[in-house]
Amino acid sequence: MANQEPTDPSHALFDLFVGAKTCRDVQQHFSALCVQLQVDPKDYRVFYSKLKERLNYWKAKALWVKIDKRASHKDYQQRKACAKNKCLVLGAGPCGLRAAVELALLGAQVLVVEKRASFSRNNVLHLWPYTIYDLRGLGAKKLYGRFCTGTLDHISIRQLQLILLKVALVLGVEVLTAVEFQGLEEPSGNKGWTAKLHPNPHPTLVFEFDVFISAGGGSFLPDGFKHKELRGKLAIGITANFTNRHTAAEAQVAEISGVARIYNQKFFHDLLTQTGIDLENIVYYKDDTHYFVMTAKKKSLLKKGVIKQDYSDAEQLLARENVDHDALWRYAYEAANFSTNRQLPDLEFATNPAGRPDVAMFDFTCMHRAEHASLVRERRGKKLLMGLVGDSLVEPFWPLGTGIARGFFAAFDTAWMVRSWGLGIPYLKVLAERESVYQLLSQTTPENTNKNYTSYSIDPTTRYRHVNLSAIQVHQVQQLYDVNDKSLPTSKKNKAAHLRQDSAGGVEDLLRWCQKNTAGYAGVEVKDFTLSWTSGLALCALIHHFRPQLIDMSSLNESNAVHNHQLAMDLLERELSISPVMAASAMASSGLIDKLSMVLYLTQVHDGFTKNKKGMPSEMELLLPSKQDLTPPVAPEGNQGSGVKGDIETDAAPALGSSSEDCYSCGQRLYLLARVNAMGKFFHRDCFTCHKCGHPLRLGGYTFHQTTGFFYCELHSEHLGPENGSEDSSDEVGPPGERITAASPD
Repeated sequence: MANQEPTDPSHALFDLFVGAKTCRDVQQHFSALCVQLQVDPKDYRVFYSKLKERLNYWKAKALWVKIDKRASHKDYQQRKACAKNKCLVLGAGPCGLRAAVELALLGAQVLVVEKRASFSRNNVLHLWPYTIYDLRGLGAKKLYGRFCTGTLDHISIRQLQLILLKVALVLGVEVLTAVEFQGLEEPSGNKGWTAKLHPNPHPTLVFEFDVFISAGGGSFLPDGFKHKELRGKLAIGITANFTNRHTAAEAQVAEISGVARIYNQKFFHDLLTQTGIDLENIVYYKDDTHYFVMTAKKKSLLKKGVIKQDYSDAEQLLARENVDHDALWRYAYEAANFSTNRQLPDLEFATNPAGRPDVAMFDFTCMHRAEHASLVRERRGKKLLMGLVGDSLVEPFWPLGTGIARGFFAAFDTAWMVRSWGLGIPYLKVLAERESVYQLLSQTTPENTNKNYTSYSIDPTTRYRHVNLSAIQVHQVQQLYDVNDKSLPTSKKNKAAHLRQDSAGGVEDLLRWCQKNTAGYAGVEVKDFTLSWTSGLALCALIHHFRPQLIDMSSLNESNAVHNHQLAMDLLERELSISPVMAASAMASSGLIDKLSMVLYLTQVHDGFTKNKKGMPSEMELLLPSKQDLTPPVAPEGNQGSGVKGDIETDAAPALGSSSEDCYSCGQRLYLLARVNAMGKFFHRDCFTCHKCGHPLRLGGYTFHQTTGFFYCELHSEHLGPENGSEDSSDEVGPPGERITAASPD
């Protein structure tokens, strides 16, 4: 019978492994299972296949079916896509382990390093529908029977870590706990990139790697990465965990998926009247613990003695020495007891790793996100691909329930980057694509991602509805390639030189082409991409060389540089659909001409006149975000200005929707060099701001409201207003499907 205890020792060990509830027990039972089956986890290339072959147990087979289905996806190329790569993952949190699983499925050798000796985080994570589907596909239900039972859509961090740890171990990932990462060691001699680890788990064996993924949390950033801070109005969050004894009485208590003041004013009024506790919202989830999270008003925290002294600075306000922790525990206890109608019997705090009540208070309006998600570092000819996942990439805004959902997306995106690296795609293209995808991460919601979860893979195009993998161009990520190698000649150290690996032709070839086709024109001598173009005559000469009927060169005056540039740019825009990169006045000043922008502009001119044939993408089409960005306006009627021979005929169609030529916010003319592209709409950089608070927005750090057409910063991303589109005075945010009012200063 299925309920009988297994008699085969390996079957019994597998059951212990699956049922293990601590990190230590998982590792010990798995190690014992491997010894029993005589399989070596370090033999990562064939470990999983040998494990399947030797563990002929029906419970194990149910897990193999799930993993095999995932591993068979074409993206992994039968686990050969990254077979030559070795990856070090820092951090065994959910995002680090999720990334490690994907890297193992790609065929890479993966080592995970975690400084903690145990998984001890009680807090509960909200799971988006796709996250539940993804974890089920990895066998979560086989490894944790209570996973998302009934209507549950959440899980404790600890349980999620245990599930992913078990999957990672089965796939041959090596996980070291109680080992601290102390930095990267650069290549020397015949040794490649390694890590300083304490204590060193392998004194005689050194793990060399070419991929480093940091999931070390928001407080840790590897060298070469920087955080940006986003701060809004003060909002104080409190989390509290209480012991769950899993009794029938506890099971009867209803969870609170999100109660906000705006939707239940009587509840919050009664709470304030009866207890003196003033909240903006509260959430209650039941998992390993009874988990409560709430937003408290500062005034009530001061009155209740939780905060000892009022300060305008949030860090000083919530500093440990300014908080009465006994009062904080009473505050959390009373709020939890009241919100559940005092139906939870014998409320007792769960403990944190320090043995104290698991209650925390924090300012969640200060969030950090990395300026970029990836970089490549090269020393002594050995390249290291580096990437960020988890809180070190984007700190979650907890009221929106985005943390683990976006965290998994980042893990998939990072795995796709490593796949490209493993397949030998030029590293600047790898970086450019990763940064293009990163722009979308902070906009991700259940509503704007693909609904067909069965099609999800590490390929970003299967998950993001509107993803442009070329939104960031190769020349824009040169600074993400870090080479500092004394053994290389100076010319090799020049980052600009590495751009040539990704362009069809060289800059020198373009310069020679310009010289050849402007030779002999009076007042024109092309020597570079800045000074030589100041008068505008060189640009006009290029047009005249290929389309002499368009320009009367004898009518042009070298001293009228602005006119010459405007004439040339108008002609190129109407004849070849090439949008200007800057204003004519800027082109007429050598000090304002950006060399790289001029190279890109002239590359389009070259393609337009020589090789932009129908059906074949030009070089610029491969470099620029999309052809839609270059959609020309309808040519105006009448004379085109002095120097033009007759009227110019054009078949250019009017741009659809928001014109790429005008700022979506102010309606004024835009130039490529000075514009921001968000959701297919274009802005002056200064005009790209939050509709609610006016705070400047950054790409990847905003939300677009489809109905109103407004853009918001993350703090106001769920801004509520009446149906007619007029504004509400409240600052409202909330999880998908719900809206929760964030606390404002009292």
